[in-house]
Amino acid sequence: MEGDDILVSTMGARAKAKAVERLGKTSLCVLDEQWPPTYLVVYCTAKIETEPQPVVDLMMRIAGVMAGKPMPETVRPLVEEGARREGRVVVRLTPYSTFHSPPKHVHRESDVSEKLLHGLGDALPW
Repeated sequence: MEGDDILVSTMGARAKAKAVERLGKTSLCVLDEQWPPTYLVVYCTAKIETEPQPVVDLMMRIAGVMAGKPMPETVRPLVEEGARREGRVVVRLTPYSTFHSPPKHVHRESDVSEKLLHGLGDALPW
């Protein structure tokens, strides 16, 4: 996140980046980790950013989250080289609406009854 924007690191040659360049809009689907899966779809205006500094900064942040601690600046040259070789870009998503599927989970046999019905979901403003 950066302010209200969602930042995504991807390769500029991938379909999502090309679609964002072409359409200026995209969606992001976030799946629940519990079974049965429920989800949140975030609808966004979107743009591609190619400046090397923000691309590498985001990759450093993501690596830190994955490692569980911030990355030391000593790895920045390796990250910069990887970003260059992979043609990395930042997809900046500015959400304007969401749609969610309400969760219904079965934890025990008694949860299966006539009350276990899935709704249609709701569209919500961001």
